[in-house]
Amino acid sequence: MAEDEDDIILSELSDEELVQQMHDDLYDGLKEEIEEGTQILLERGWEPYRVLTEALVGGMQIVGEDFRDGILFVPEVLLAANAMKAGMAILKPLLAETGAPTVGRIVIGTVKGDIHDIGQNLVTMMMEGAGFEVKNIGINNPVENFIEAAEEFDADFVGMSALLTTTMPYMKVVIDEMVAQGKRDKYMILVGGAPLNEEFGRAIGADAYCRDAAVAVETAKQMIARKHNQMARA
Repeated sequence: MAEDEDDIILSELSDEELVQQMHDDLYDGLKEEIEEGTQILLERGWEPYRVLTEALVGGMQIVGEDFRDGILFVPEVLLAANAMKAGMAILKPLLAETGAPTVGRIVIGTVKGDIHDIGQNLVTMMMEGAGFEVKNIGINNPVENFIEAAEEFDADFVGMSALLTTTMPYMKVVIDEMVAQGKRDKYMILVGGAPLNEEFGRAIGADAYCRDAAVAVETAKQMIARKHNQMARA
């Protein structure tokens, strides 16, 4: 990339300045800059987990807050999440080697009969951006897919999405089947999608309704913290 007079040379920044610059670059969805910044911090001897939490998750937190407050919109958040993914691609194998902790594990998918996935892709990216491990099972999922994926992935959460009013009731089918199999209490269930509301979430027996991706991340963080506290007290 040709350097203009005003171009910032990432390798010349101090650690603190570089992290700040990476937050800005994430906000602007600059994928190559995030890759470069991630590599520089690793070359400087930063632990992969530190790069993840301070440079990437720290930056995505700002994106999430501005999305929640209506300052950023879906296209900008998708760009930011894409840049985050580029940094994560470098860190993932290194994190696996060091056995770095994850915040929690979530299986997410769109329910049977529904093929909309923009919302749940956004939730996936934002969750990963917050340090969760996510297994996205895609669209049009029957109840078996949710239960099998949750078992295999050893999930803390099951997230279900629906954009059609006709497919909303299928969320209850999944929850009822989990109850029938004695597996309901193993998972915290989050539901979301344009036609849903809090009342519907309560009526079908979900743990929480999340109106957007930013709320989903905040809700999951609060719930996993409560779970850890309860386990610590037990």
